[in-house]
Amino acid sequence: MATARVPRGGTDAVVAARSGGAGPPRPRRAAEFPCDFSTVRADFGLPAEFPTAALGEVEQTVASPVLEVGREDATDLPLVTVDPLGAKDLDQAVLLTRRGRGFRVDYAIADVAAFVRPGGALDAEVRRRGQTLYLPDGNVPLHPTLLSEGAASLLPDQVRPAVLWTMDLDADGSPVRTRVRRAVVRSVAQLDYETVQRSLRAGTAHPSIELLPRIGRLRREHAVRRGAIELGLPEQQVEPDEAGGWRVSLRPRLVVEEWNAEISLLTGMCAAELMLEAGVGILRTVPDPEPPTVAALRRSAERLGVVWPEDLPPAEALAGLDPVRPEALAVHVAATRLLRGAGYTAFDSGPPSKSRHAGIGASYAHVTAPLRRLVDRYATEVCLAAAEGSEVPEWVRQALPALPSAMGSSDRVAAQVERACLAQAQAWALAGRAGTVFSATVLRAGAGDGEVFIPEPPVIARCEGEDLTGGRRIRVRLTRADPRTREVSFTRAP
Repeated sequence: MATARVPRGGTDAVVAARSGGAGPPRPRRAAEFPCDFSTVRADFGLPAEFPTAALGEVEQTVASPVLEVGREDATDLPLVTVDPLGAKDLDQAVLLTRRGRGFRVDYAIADVAAFVRPGGALDAEVRRRGQTLYLPDGNVPLHPTLLSEGAASLLPDQVRPAVLWTMDLDADGSPVRTRVRRAVVRSVAQLDYETVQRSLRAGTAHPSIELLPRIGRLRREHAVRRGAIELGLPEQQVEPDEAGGWRVSLRPRLVVEEWNAEISLLTGMCAAELMLEAGVGILRTVPDPEPPTVAALRRSAERLGVVWPEDLPPAEALAGLDPVRPEALAVHVAATRLLRGAGYTAFDSGPPSKSRHAGIGASYAHVTAPLRRLVDRYATEVCLAAAEGSEVPEWVRQALPALPSAMGSSDRVAAQVERACLAQAQAWALAGRAGTVFSATVLRAGAGDGEVFIPEPPVIARCEGEDLTGGRRIRVRLTRADPRTREVSFTRAP
């Protein structure tokens, strides 16, 4: 699924501005435009198939995975997966239990290294791809689906090789002990976010995740205290419509997703600590924002009428904003400037000089999505070696220097593909409606132009006009919606 981030509460923030708009878009016949994203795939040269040699390797390793002697048998743990509805590439399975006054988090991660031979044809293809790309009409997987949706996926009632993290937390939710080792596990249930949220509300949650709200809230409190810059933005997404085509919709992020993400973030922070202590590894890093950047955001907030006390750090200021207010919408969008410069930092001779992730407020590493992201397999091997006090495998050490560039290139392609899919769907949704006037909220303002959000259909696009002020509700006229070029633009209306 292609998604782009827009501020939390975006729909509610602009619902009052709908009066005077043109109403819902006219029905679109499926035959009017191509009903797939083949042009996006062609424009970016996305691979369609895996090389024959790579597929042959997968068949061999699926039949005989590398299962080391001494793997822990953890099939008695009632682990469950929590993912979007219909997901098949299941990287993580979790079990949350009490431990005295504290908690224990058992977190099993698919052990992709049991199926991918270093230096082989599949390894080469996976390194070329970098990550799974999600398009509305089907993904471009990092690994062949025989592996990613089959033999390596933590599907329910199947014994699978995994890397098992066990993190003991105190009553405050702080980690006091971390273990990581290879194991075999068996998930007992495949859950989805919506069902879990309903069950938690009804008091009928699966026993393995009954503690998710408690632990999730504690970890969120830690995030604010750490100075984590959390924008909490829901998703603008592309989904099938009833006419055989596509539409853009707005999907607020469920609170259960935030709590579930905290388990992954906790694991990534524990992984980073292991690697930093060992002096070798690869971190996901975002530099802390410079004081002038924070000051500029503070001035923007004040111009919008948002009170930001001088001694309040950005994390607390953003966490305290009411997401329903349109001025808060604009501040959240402007706060993205605080998280520029994301990348990967590889090191092999002691901790690097810069190791923090500003968005998390701590050092952090990707280790929880190896089916969908290349770097996780390598980071996991470093953590296993560090935990055992053994040498990092040579194939991992040799790959580390090139991983930041490879992942950076892959991230750029993923972002470009995501934007192109959204732009395509937005152009389809508004095609033939040039001249229509909509109510909108200004997200960003520049010299003579800016960016606006209209609620129905939920579209974000460029708008020309003077006196555009972030957070302000205005009327805009659609000037261009071209499905061939994926361009949508507005001009300010009287």
